[in-house]
Amino acid sequence: MDFYELLQGHAAVFLLLLTRVSGIFIISPFFGSLNIPVYYRAAAAFSFTLVLFPVVDNFQGITAPATVLGYIGAVLVELFVGWLIGVVAYISFAAITFAGKVMDMQAGFAVVNVMDPTSGQQMPLIGSFLYNLAIIVFVVTNGHHMIISALFESFKLVPLLGAEMNLSLPLIIARFTTGIFFTGMKIAMPVTFAILLTNVGLGILARTMPQMNIFVVGIPMQLTVGMLILTMVLPFYVLFLDVLFNEMYGNITIALEALQ
Repeated sequence: MDFYELLQGHAAVFLLLLTRVSGIFIISPFFGSLNIPVYYRAAAAFSFTLVLFPVVDNFQGITAPATVLGYIGAVLVELFVGWLIGVVAYISFAAITFAGKVMDMQAGFAVVNVMDPTSGQQMPLIGSFLYNLAIIVFVVTNGHHMIISALFESFKLVPLLGAEMNLSLPLIIARFTTGIFFTGMKIAMPVTFAILLTNVGLGILARTMPQMNIFVVGIPMQLTVGMLILTMVLPFYVLFLDVLFNEMYGNITIALEALQ
């Protein structure tokens, strides 16, 4: 049986597979970017499905649901599995954006926002810089290959039409979501702590020299200290991203195992 005959005889299964693959193109880092036109993302999802289809169908002997309601339910479940992979991957980048917001607030950039073309939303200045730098590191270190690998592995952990909603999944997602705060604070800690020490010094200076206009001196000093410390810790930030992306892949595996 050639590929065309295989596709013609299993079109319903092919569409289910396409639905799961399309899930990562909705929200995941890089693949779900709004910078990429929708028809390019759709073409990429279709191409991935063409590669996956012979392997998944031959080795798992899948039969699509016979009823319309059953098939619609299967489509929604497969879309959820793909979406789950993208969401767990995106959580790591949400922590980076949160860290940027904290640093912007401390450094005095809280009122300065820029339009982020990848999400179509307003983002803080430092947060946008850290996010875009993370995307570059993500691609250079083959992080996008991790998502593709996780998609391939998902068919081993959760076979097509084999997902089961486990009660532990909401708890796992909640744990990953709360990790946004802790990871973001780890990233923002050097800049935040340096600016805190600067504010303490300015407070002491204001008490000893009350005639000095501390607001005129303090704001530029906060900006200078924040930018200086951020520049100094950037190499360590890049190293931390490598650890974060490896943790991201492990989190995706944990989330998929909850669907077994």
